[in-house]
Amino acid sequence: MEREQGLSEINRTRIITIIRGVRESDAERIADSLLAGGVTVIEITLNTPGAPDMIRRLQQSHGDRMYIGAGTVLDTGDLQTALDAGASFIVTPNTDEDVIRRCAEAGIPIFPGAMTPTEIVRAWKAGATAVKVFPSASLGLGYIKELQGPLKHIPMMAVGGVDTDNIADFIRAGCYGVGIGSYVVNLQEIAAGNFDWVTSRAASLIEKTAPFAEEK
Repeated sequence: MEREQGLSEINRTRIITIIRGVRESDAERIADSLLAGGVTVIEITLNTPGAPDMIRRLQQSHGDRMYIGAGTVLDTGDLQTALDAGASFIVTPNTDEDVIRRCAEAGIPIFPGAMTPTEIVRAWKAGATAVKVFPSASLGLGYIKELQGPLKHIPMMAVGGVDTDNIADFIRAGCYGVGIGSYVVNLQEIAAGNFDWVTSRAASLIEKTAPFAEEK
């Protein structure tokens, strides 16, 4: 997918699914399962064995239907690895302003991780597409709501602790979107070959976000 189409898919689904620690041989079946459930945006973390090759393969097999990015990009070296592999967008767990600026200058969507208001503002000023509030599982929904007071102008994503029970609450609180990993891409279920389980989880999440997409 091209940049604008990919960003439109994030706006429509509000979900970036995080793929971490999976076997490279399972990558295409996971992508098929997510797509069958309506999830079109995936982030493959660079600390997954074989991640660059996985990104390349999925871009070839699913790039016309899915927006495929790289996550756990810690520095400019990781950024180059991700871009060489063909990542369409970048996600980081930290606020590295050099990485953010390079992506912004190149027109590559970048979702950097930040925790404090100071980090969130720094990331936004450096050129973030939206700021990933991390770790959301520890900080909680209340923290996101408090941030919306002074920082509502900054698009934020919640990553960690998001599930079907609370995904709508995070979006109502003002989140641009959410990042979801093991809740939908569960390594035990995948190892057991339960790809239909992945599809079911994905579909349940999409059902919860659909009303917000319609409001846009």
